[in-house]
Amino acid sequence: MPMKRDGPADLQVIDRFNGGAGWVAYPDETMQRASHALPTPEGVWVVDPVDADGVDDLLAEVGEEGTGASDVAGVAVCLDRHKRDAAAVARRHDVDVYVPTWMSGVVDEIDAPVSRFAGELGESGFESFVIRESSLPPWQEAGLYNPATGTMVVPESVGTVSYFLAGDEQLGVHPMLRLTPPDALRSHGRPEQLRVGHGAGVQENAASTIEAALNSSRANTPSLYAKTLKGFLTG
Repeated sequence: MPMKRDGPADLQVIDRFNGGAGWVAYPDETMQRASHALPTPEGVWVVDPVDADGVDDLLAEVGEEGTGASDVAGVAVCLDRHKRDAAAVARRHDVDVYVPTWMSGVVDEIDAPVSRFAGELGESGFESFVIRESSLPPWQEAGLYNPATGTMVVPESVGTVSYFLAGDEQLGVHPMLRLTPPDALRSHGRPEQLRVGHGAGVQENAASTIEAALNSSRANTPSLYAKTLKGFLTG
């Protein structure tokens, strides 16, 4: 079922670092769905994209500014619910949609050629790792980490939008995972930058920011849920 979009597409560029960029296609959306373009020597890798006018221009710009390889190398789906507009972007650039080998229930819903991957995403330098593979709740999520650039991509488990955050948190664990925070994020290097699937990323000291989010997750759960409930009652 298509997601309701709260307003017109109005491309908002975010996360300008390491030669890459992210974007939010519908800035008025509460969910603030963020997509990312990662420049690599083999071309630009696009992660969990939401399409909008101007996306192709941004992808070309990222490639030229990053490594000089401006073609799109592929489109990656890193959360089972983030099929979004991956097929449309992939078809337009004549590339495959890449899905982790262990992720189920995704391929049949993608109207574009699909390649499966494990370990490194193509020859991008980004290594994939399992963040969550669970049936309760249904949740299959892969992270990406490039040790050469210190960049990590986490599509869902943590975010920076308001409904993820309690108190003075800069980065928050997803409301559904607050009591079982994703410890997998602790075991993949010391990222300097973090890109998330909802909201703008963390541009420095990402490892310590992730650690703070995981450490405060359970203790801050009551205040986050109270804030969410208040928003429902007064919204």
